[in-house]
Amino acid sequence: MSSRPMNASSRDTTSYVSNFILLGFPSSPEMQLLYFGLFSATYMLTLMGNAALVCAVWWDRHLHTPMYIFLGNFSFLEICYVTTTIPNMSANFLSTNKSISFVSCFVQFYFFFSFVCDEGFYLCIMAFDRYLAICCPLHYPCIMTKELYTVLAIFGWSCGFILFIAPVFLITQLPYCGPNIINHFMCDPVPLMMLSCSEDTTTQLIYSTFNAIFIVGTFFFILCSYALVILAVLQMPSAASKHKAFSTCTSHLAVVVLFFGSLMVMYVRPGSEHPVEVQKIVTLFYSVITPLCNPLIYSLRNKEVKAALKKVFGMEKLLHKT
Repeated sequence: MSSRPMNASSRDTTSYVSNFILLGFPSSPEMQLLYFGLFSATYMLTLMGNAALVCAVWWDRHLHTPMYIFLGNFSFLEICYVTTTIPNMSANFLSTNKSISFVSCFVQFYFFFSFVCDEGFYLCIMAFDRYLAICCPLHYPCIMTKELYTVLAIFGWSCGFILFIAPVFLITQLPYCGPNIINHFMCDPVPLMMLSCSEDTTTQLIYSTFNAIFIVGTFFFILCSYALVILAVLQMPSAASKHKAFSTCTSHLAVVVLFFGSLMVMYVRPGSEHPVEVQKIVTLFYSVITPLCNPLIYSLRNKEVKAALKKVFGMEKLLHKT
């Protein structure tokens, strides 16, 4: 199979595509270099920020509590999450080919959206942990045992990989006979389904239903958890306790709004309703910007994390300024 782009008139061919062309952000060579530098720097900052949180949780015994163990796992998840897309996207800015094989495209699709699912579940786990810690403080040590938070951590990592087997399998079974040009910077399922030779409404319906149940269900669970937390915080007699609880919860909620807000815009309604450029920007928001912001949101508002970073990395002067 030739690797050249196919036009729309080739839909009636009997051959099938063996690769796709990721257009990314078409622009002049100068702009492509600028994009390469910008996204490469963003990727490195994301890796450093999240790796710093992972190391702080790993090395500082004061952070060996369920909340910070979940945060450490969440940060490591973010590293895996951005690594599935940004390196390939950055390489394409320097390439004239911009080709990705059929198998590689669906591998990227599977891993990226499995990590997206895992991130949603981890946000649910972290919300549940905060609910138990603030609403049931006396029973928290008995409920959130080492066995329970270990099971929850494994659950958070594995669920996405299990759940996304079915959607990926269904979409790979669609016939792809041309065109093979994806007007996106990654193998997103919406433009992939639009490239299929046959309009399989059943697969589209299953995928849309899966997205709606996952996004709305997890978001509703998190909102309910934090609503109960806020009610419990408002009843606290101590102003210091209120401030500490609100500080922790607001950082968590900020990440929830950033992550789920962009997902809802993109996937709760069929993505084909949005202009292509809007799809790219929204995908950039939850796949690049959110992982970059998370370490700042969690560390700058948390005295214990800042103290751990000072201790582990000797960053006292830098963090004192913040």
